[in-house]
Amino acid sequence: MEFNIALLRGDGIGPEIVDSAVEILKKTADKFGHKFNFTPYLIGGAAIDATGKPLPEETVKGCLASDSVLLGAVGGPKWDNLPGDQRPEKALLGIRAALELFTNLRPAKLYKALKDECPLRPDIVANGFDLMMVRELTGGIYFGERGRREGKYGEEAYDTECYSKMEIERIAKVAFETARKRNKNVISIDKANVLESSRLWRATVHEIAKDYPDVTCTDMLVDNAAMQLVKNPAQFDVVVTSNMFGDILSDESSQITGSIGMLPSASLGSTKRGMYEPIHGSAPDIAGQNKANPIATILSASMMLRYSFDLDKEADAIDAAVDRFLEEGYRTADLVGNTGVKPLSTTEVTEKILEFI
Repeated sequence: MEFNIALLRGDGIGPEIVDSAVEILKKTADKFGHKFNFTPYLIGGAAIDATGKPLPEETVKGCLASDSVLLGAVGGPKWDNLPGDQRPEKALLGIRAALELFTNLRPAKLYKALKDECPLRPDIVANGFDLMMVRELTGGIYFGERGRREGKYGEEAYDTECYSKMEIERIAKVAFETARKRNKNVISIDKANVLESSRLWRATVHEIAKDYPDVTCTDMLVDNAAMQLVKNPAQFDVVVTSNMFGDILSDESSQITGSIGMLPSASLGSTKRGMYEPIHGSAPDIAGQNKANPIATILSASMMLRYSFDLDKEADAIDAAVDRFLEEGYRTADLVGNTGVKPLSTTEVTEKILEFI
C-alpha cells in the first residue's frame, strides 16, 4: 500500500525526533511491502522565520492533501515576545481546525521495564498498565459562550458547558471503534449527578453502545475517575470524556507513567486522516544536541499506522521493538534515573529500534 505523509518538523527537537520516526516508518514499509511518501512543510517558529506566519497556507493545503500528518513540536523562547495570535503555538489550533480534528487519543502506558519511574506504589503498578484517553477536542466549556457581567455579588465571570448530541455521538463512536482494537472496554466519564450536559452525554453514549454489543460500556463520575487513576489504573482500557475533563485526566494519566518522553498522541476527525505528535514540548535547551528521546514520536508514527492506515501488524512491529529496547535495558537521558546506565543518543536509539523491527 502507498500513503502520503506530511511532515511538520517544527522547532527545537522537533526536526530530530521526526527524522527518527521517518527512519522507523521507512524500515517498516520495507519490511511489510508498503511505500510511504514524505513531504515536509513549515509550522511554528520555523515558519515564522521563513514566512512571517506560524501556519502558512502552503502547509494547510499540503496537510489537507496528505493521508496523514506527523508533527514534532513547536515553540521556544525565541518567539515568546510575539503577540499571542502570532506565536508558534497558534499554529497548532489552526492546523487542528483546518483538518477538522475533534478527537484526541492519548495513550498512557507504563512499561514493566520502567515501573520504578512511576510515582505510584510498587504493588499498584507491578504489572504495568495501558489505557487510552479519548478526549473530545472541539466542544464543551472551552468553546461555549463566555463573558463577564454584574451579578449578585458584583462583577462575575461565566463560561458555558454546551454539547450537542451530534458531538457526543461522534466522539463515542471513536471510543468504541478504538476499544475494538484493544480490550473492548469503554468507561465513559461524566458528572451526570450534577450537570445537565453530562446527563445528555451519558444517555447518548448509552445509545451508541447499543451498536457495539461486543464492547463493554460503563459510566464513572469524574471525581471518582481522578481517584481511580491513582488507585488502580490497570482497570482502565478506553476512557471517553469531554474536553475539560479529558484535559485534566489525560495529564494525570500521563504523569503516572513516569516519563512524558514516552507518550504519543493522535488527533482525529471524521476522515482517516489524522495528526500524530508526541505530547512533550520542543525542549529548546537540548535541541540539536542529539540527546532527545525520540520514542514518543516513534510511537506516534505507530499510532498513525494503526488508526489512519489500518496497518495493525506494522504498528505491532514498532511497538514490540520499543518494548524490546526497554526490556533489554537501553535508556535515553530522561529514563536513566538511578540505574547508572549510559544514556543513548537520539541516533543510537533510532538505530537500536531499527535493529529490533
